[in-house]
Amino acid sequence: MTRSPLALRPYLASLLCAFMLLFVAASCGNDKGKVEGVNMLYGTSGKVWKTAKETDAAGDKVKQTDAQQEESLHVFSNNTYTMTGAAGATQGKFAFDQTAKTLTLTPDGGTTSNTFTVETLTDKKLTLVGNSGAKLMLEAE
Repeated sequence: MTRSPLALRPYLASLLCAFMLLFVAASCGNDKGKVEGVNMLYGTSGKVWKTAKETDAAGDKVKQTDAQQEESLHVFSNNTYTMTGAAGATQGKFAFDQTAKTLTLTPDGGTTSNTFTVETLTDKKLTLVGNSGAKLMLEAE
């Protein structure tokens, strides 16, 4: 039995649409590994980041306490930051190296700094990876 090429046209069009939909969904949904410019950290003058999720070095989700869920990181365009939480506020300076994909936070008056690998940095998402491999996923308010 032979089929007319015209009979296959709706089937091929549906198949093509399905592939296009899958491609668009796959390319839009994942920002992991995308590290944009430093201005994504602070927007026009300042931005507030809140914890969305935290995982340990093994990749297991870490349960956040109520106090931890209320913590926030305020990042400002003058390379300063403020971390607020139940224990109070910590202020300091930050340095972002886009090439190395690192963010270094140095508290005012502190002798040590904390450097994180920046896994994702977009206008709405920031994922920091500590030396142990633990991850902190933040979302902009």
